[in-house]
Amino acid sequence: MPSFNYKGRSRRGALVVGIIDAGSADSVAAQLINTGITPIDITPRSDTAVAMDVLQNLRTSRAPEPQDLILFTRQMYTLTKAGVPLVRAINGLIQSTRNMQLVQALRDVLANLESGRDLAGSMSRHPKIFSTLATSLVRVGENTGRLEESFLRLTEYLAREKETRERIKTALRYPTFVLVAIGVAIGIVNIFVIPTFAQLFMKADVPLPWQTRLLIATSDFFVAWWWLILVALVAGAVAFANYIQTERGKYWWGRQKVNLPLVGDIIHRATLSRFSRAFAMALTSGVPLIQALTVVSRAVDNEYVGEHILNMRNGVERGESLTRTAALTGMFTPLVIQMLSVGEETGAVDDMMNEVAEYYEREVDYDIRNLSSLIEPVMIVAVGVLVLILALGIFLPMWDMSRVVR
Repeated sequence: MPSFNYKGRSRRGALVVGIIDAGSADSVAAQLINTGITPIDITPRSDTAVAMDVLQNLRTSRAPEPQDLILFTRQMYTLTKAGVPLVRAINGLIQSTRNMQLVQALRDVLANLESGRDLAGSMSRHPKIFSTLATSLVRVGENTGRLEESFLRLTEYLAREKETRERIKTALRYPTFVLVAIGVAIGIVNIFVIPTFAQLFMKADVPLPWQTRLLIATSDFFVAWWWLILVALVAGAVAFANYIQTERGKYWWGRQKVNLPLVGDIIHRATLSRFSRAFAMALTSGVPLIQALTVVSRAVDNEYVGEHILNMRNGVERGESLTRTAALTGMFTPLVIQMLSVGEETGAVDDMMNEVAEYYEREVDYDIRNLSSLIEPVMIVAVGVLVLILALGIFLPMWDMSRVVR
């Protein structure tokens, strides 16, 4: 789509300058008038300027962060609540949004709106930016005439989703740091410490126990092949990162995350909190049950848990109750099953799911704050094993040397 440079005057007479993508200069003038700007000059941009913009966008482009989407939905709620037309609202957001990928998506959404499509259908053309849950809520809001309410719920959900992601990252950050620190310590000992003692033992010409010979052999391998070990670690990290982006890898990694020692239970409950919050919001917004389970299975950001939620959907489609299908998956805790049962009996599943989400959010916050006390015994044992290995491998020959000297 061609782009145009424009100059205009706002309602207060201030000079406004910018760039708009449109099919023609008349379309640019219409957009400016709709936003309250009186056009003065509209000129098509040269191919060189467009190419320079593309190169600049490629250098600065990044995927929209949760904060970008939260800001977008919050602004859409404010504008739609104030009665601003969608075309005018999105055109204004294009001018103020800083993330280039989101800007390009909004420009496409604007072009589709001008061609007669609905907002939800226009947003669904960009699944990497607007999730299925978001487009489903927007579609319900458009159909019921309560679009501003949908954007409000979506803003609240995205804010809580961001908090949940931060909780999971926090839960994984500390044990990852501990493992890296232990690995670095072992590398330093093998590359710098043990070779020094090995030279000392060779000069003393004393018989070495098997523990010391094993340490020296390991250290010699580290010193001789450190570059190969480094390449293997980098290659393994890249291969792992690529594998967990595949469909099979996402499922495997999702299963491993909820079964990790110490932090797996925290991640599991945080995921259940995310499921409960998204499911409650979808039902409250009027999304049909089958569709709600489908979109929530993609919103939990865990393929392993998502597959169990899809199994729930299949059971409901066969005519089974929501509680029974959830119990058969084996994924959900007794608390979730009990609250689902009460919700089905009272017709308030969304309220019960909100209660579950709040309960698990409090539990996860408490466990993350006390995570260090759980990790400390593991650190003590790991450091103790490292000291024991060094004691057996280094100090035993030194004691033999002291006896020879005496």
